[in-house]
Amino acid sequence: MNKIRLFFLLRKNVKLSNKRNVMFEANQYGKLFGYIMLSIFAVEFIALGTFFGWLAAKEQTPEMVLYFMPFLLILDFGARFATQQTPMMLVKPYLLTPISKYSAIECFLIQQLLDSGNFIWMTLFLPYTFIVWCGGMTGWAAIGMLCLLHLMVLVNSQWYLLIRTLVNQHMLWWLLPATFYGSMIVPFFVLSSSQINAVFDFLGDAIAGHVFSWWTFGIFAILFTILFAINRRMQMGLIYDEISKKEKTKLKHVSEFKALNRFGQIGEYLKLEIKSTMRNKAIRARFIQGVCFITFFSMAIAFLDIYRTSFERNFFCLYCFVFFGSVNLTKVMCPEGNYIDLLMVHEENILTLLRAKYYYYCGVLLLPFLITLVPVFMGKFSLIMVLAYLFTVTGPIYFLLFQMAIYNKQTLPLNEKLTGKNQMENKWQIIVSMTTMFAPVIIISLLQLVFSANVAYWILFLSGLAITLTEPYWLRSIYRRMMLRRYENLEGFHASR
Repeated sequence: MNKIRLFFLLRKNVKLSNKRNVMFEANQYGKLFGYIMLSIFAVEFIALGTFFGWLAAKEQTPEMVLYFMPFLLILDFGARFATQQTPMMLVKPYLLTPISKYSAIECFLIQQLLDSGNFIWMTLFLPYTFIVWCGGMTGWAAIGMLCLLHLMVLVNSQWYLLIRTLVNQHMLWWLLPATFYGSMIVPFFVLSSSQINAVFDFLGDAIAGHVFSWWTFGIFAILFTILFAINRRMQMGLIYDEISKKEKTKLKHVSEFKALNRFGQIGEYLKLEIKSTMRNKAIRARFIQGVCFITFFSMAIAFLDIYRTSFERNFFCLYCFVFFGSVNLTKVMCPEGNYIDLLMVHEENILTLLRAKYYYYCGVLLLPFLITLVPVFMGKFSLIMVLAYLFTVTGPIYFLLFQMAIYNKQTLPLNEKLTGKNQMENKWQIIVSMTTMFAPVIIISLLQLVFSANVAYWILFLSGLAITLTEPYWLRSIYRRMMLRRYENLEGFHASR
């Protein structure tokens, strides 16, 4: 079987596998929301491409798109972390088949290159290229520039795949993209305006003189080939390590958290949550990422003159508190699906577990609270603003997120795997996640139209505090509704293990 036939066969198998998935119907809602968001971005990119194309044609500088291309690639790199997974989860079923394992890897890597996400930037590049072509650029030069821009996006996709795989192995690999992109951003904060203009003039002369030369295209083609080969070899080795259970282990001290023994069964479940965060690769990675993002945004707001509008500061203040719940509690009870039968043995066992989870995630919010005190001391945030969003999260937002315990019924692995999936299992996860991120900011904006900022924050603070104090009642209500759906949920947990 040649590679072309193998590619179409594997592509067909992936589509059939997705249709046979027990959550196929629920995932359709996620795709619908994804297509809506993609359509909105496409319209905005067309408008931007048209504007910059008109500006480039007017100034007779068709290479203008390359001036802001680094920023587009940074945005593309960050967006892939939210929308794109590594293709390794598709390889596992074929490792025992008589086909070449490297051929299977290549087919899945090529399939990723042909993914529609890589072509979304064409909505910006095509109108830009068309307008500069109408402005006097030759047809072959326009086609060459279009191919070069798309090749840059493909190189960026391979760079993302490399970083994503390395980060899954160890969090210190985040230093690699941080150093790379930091070297591009830091000069804007270090150099003076005249020095920045001199740098842009130098780069502009270099780009204008060589952007349409064959060696520029050749450099990116070589870079793409190197990254493709590295991904092909590295990910194949990691897949073999995973399926053979090859792990690096070492003896280490295990804390018993004896201080929690006084809280009885809730204390035991608190120990479970803490140890899951410390030992579970997926949860630990999300926790560290959250701390890094929150620290970065808080320090940037505190010491730089950015995010000056009310909406931006409200959004980032809320983001600092809602992050941990948004990424973990949308899939509440999914990891417990591995042993949900044991939790059903004793009465109200699950209710105690839910309470322990609630107390744990409330305790976690002390960390972003301490971090956001820096912008408070610098006069960028007010203390009542921080407290308002803190209790908004512990109250209405956690109330909404814990509702997912009623509807979630797909088991998640207890540890992250390269061959695992990370998709939204049902429509409510998407709706709830989007609501928790934007609804409080919209509400506070509406309140500020009627009242002063401090009065609006006090209203948000008091309403959040009231819902927080009624936690025993609404958690018990959630537990009762879970029990009404227990057989349906058990069937889903068993089918997805």
